Amino acid sequence: MSTSILIVDDQAMVRQGFGALLDAHPGLHVVGDAADGAAALEAAARLDPDVVVMDVRMPVMDGLEATRRLLRGPGDRPRVLVLTTFDLDDYVYEALRAGASGFLLKDAPAEELVHAVRVVAAGDALLAPSVTRRLIADFASRRPAAPRGGPARQLAGLTPRETEVLELIARGLSNAEIARALVVVEQTVKTHVSRVLAKLGLRDRAQAVVFAYESGLVTPGARNPA
Repeated sequence: MSTSILIVDDQAMVRQGFGALLDAHPGLHVVGDAADGAAALEAAARLDPDVVVMDVRMPVMDGLEATRRLLRGPGDRPRVLVLTTFDLDDYVYEALRAGASGFLLKDAPAEELVHAVRVVAAGDALLAPSVTRRLIADFASRRPAAPRGGPARQLAGLTPRETEVLELIARGLSNAEIARALVVVEQTVKTHVSRVLAKLGLRDRAQAVVFAYESGLVTPGARNPA
């Protein structure tokens, strides 16, 4: 099946370059582009893309607000891959809280963009790169502590093994890495992940990471388990 893509960036050369790159790969099809967040909402409503590649800093409406509005409401929503640079601060964290499935640095190699689109289109979250883990942890550490009542009650609904899996997800481990850490098969990990997301009412692993930090389950900056 083909994955339809909408590219949102205020620079025409970036839109054209990304479009040509993604269209050149089998199974990927760029159906349109937009120069700002407001235009992106209109284009998404008209084109119904599977994935929106969203820049953050744009005129009229930035990528954060566009992501928030795009993913608001019932029904099937597109997956959002946020493009960012190292100098952004809470934009990335807020984009993940708004429901984005991950983010990619704008200077990443071309093959990483292709891989990222395929990952989020498949329903996963792009959280594997170590830079992503560091940035999320840093943003979480700079935010005021969230009220613990609601998240604590939700955590209480998880089994000990599900809580352990959530912590490992938040530390950036893949299903295969979690399986090795817990000495179980990968399919068992997939089952645990699905149950964690369902019990917490989360869309994907990206939101699970945010929840784990905001609930206090994971301490920002803590070392990954060996």
